[in-house]
Amino acid sequence: MPEVDLVFPRAWLEFADPADAGQVFRCDLTWLTSSWTCIFGNGCQGIYETSPEAGCCTLGAHFSDAEDEERVAGWVDRLDDSLWEHRSLALTGKGKVSQKVSRKKWTEVEDGERKTRVVENPAGPACIFHNGRDFPGGYGCALHALALREGVHFVETKPDVCWQLPIRRTFRDVERQDGTTYTEVSIGEYDRRGWGPGGHDLDWYCSGNTEAHVGAEPVYLSNATELIALMGQAAYDVLADACEKQLRSRSALALHPASPR
Repeated sequence: MPEVDLVFPRAWLEFADPADAGQVFRCDLTWLTSSWTCIFGNGCQGIYETSPEAGCCTLGAHFSDAEDEERVAGWVDRLDDSLWEHRSLALTGKGKVSQKVSRKKWTEVEDGERKTRVVENPAGPACIFHNGRDFPGGYGCALHALALREGVHFVETKPDVCWQLPIRRTFRDVERQDGTTYTEVSIGEYDRRGWGPGGHDLDWYCSGNTEAHVGAEPVYLSNATELIALMGQAAYDVLADACEKQLRSRSALALHPASPR
C-alpha cells in the first residue's frame, strides 16, 4: 500500500496538564495508538532517493535552542573514533595528543539557524554524526551508539529534533470566551507538513507509510520515554490511560490508516 493521504479522521483528547494549570494538552490518539515504529536500517528508504541509507539524517539536525546545542556538545566530547566515523573532520590541533573536537567543525549555520554539519558520504550527504554501513563501530547515529554504550536513553545524547521525530509538539495561545487564556500543547504526528513546504518534496516519508507501521507496541508505549520528556510524567499517565481505553474500544477513529486492521 502506498503512503496514505495526509487528511483522514482522527481522535483527539484534550485534558488539563496535571502539573501546570495554565496548560491544556491536545493529543492525537489516532497517531499515538498507531503501530508506527522506526525502521532505520531495516527498510527505511530515506527522505531522498539519492541518499537512502541516511534515513532522515540527510539534512543534519537543527538545534531547538542554545540549551539543546550545549547538551549535545557535552556528549560529543565523549565520542571517540570507535563510535564516530567522521570524528577526524571535527578535530583541531596539530598532534594526536593535542587534537580535540571543535564545535566549529561539527556545526554550521543555515539560513541563520544553527545545526549539525552535513558532510559527504559514499552513499550521499548526511549529518556528520551519521556512520556508514561499513563503519566497524556500527551503522547509524554516533550519538545513538554513545547512548547505548553509556547505558542512557538517546533522548539525553541526541539533538531534540532527532529523538522527537516523528512525534510533533506545538504550542498555541488560546483565549476562551470569558477572556481567560491558556497554552495549548499539541502532541501528534510529525507528517510531511511538519517539515514546511519542502516536506511535500521528500521522496519517501515514514509516518504515513505502511512499511513503518509494523511495531509490536503502539507509539504511546514504544516512545514512552520521549513522550514523558515532552509532557512530564503526570500528563503522560493521563495520556496512557486514554490510549488504553481507545484501543479497547476499537473505534474506527482510533485506527491510523497506515496501521494494520
